[in-house]
Amino acid sequence: MKERTRARSLALQVLYETDMSDHPPGIVFRQRLKEVSLSENEKRRKSLEDFAHKIVFGVLPLTEKLDIAIADYAPDWPLDQIAPIDLNILRIAFWEFGISKSTPTKVAINEAVELAKLYGSDGAPSFINGVLGSLATQKNEIFQSFKGI
Repeated sequence: MKERTRARSLALQVLYETDMSDHPPGIVFRQRLKEVSLSENEKRRKSLEDFAHKIVFGVLPLTEKLDIAIADYAPDWPLDQIAPIDLNILRIAFWEFGISKSTPTKVAINEAVELAKLYGSDGAPSFINGVLGSLATQKNEIFQSFKGI
């Protein structure tokens, strides 16, 4: 697994556990860091930790708004019918390319599909790809609704 994919995986695990429990995200993040080797290189490891941290604490305060955007572009799948792991993969990817604009759209979608292959059901990669493809076509309009947050 590529280093940045490992960092996204760490962020996904934190977001998933936070969703499924009352565990504080900061504590979960630190605990997961102890369990995952992001890189042997100290400088690179710190950069990857920062990247994962930005994802987790970028997504968490926007979860409700991200979910509204996702629901609008996955109308055949009500949010309560989307597996929590898939929902968090969608949140991460859309946050990366649509909100923080820190990752090129195609890269974020490809990384999300890879995470779906690792953690989701058999149909998750195509579902993730389809929803993110729809979100990508409207990302600028959706971004406008996030301004001022």
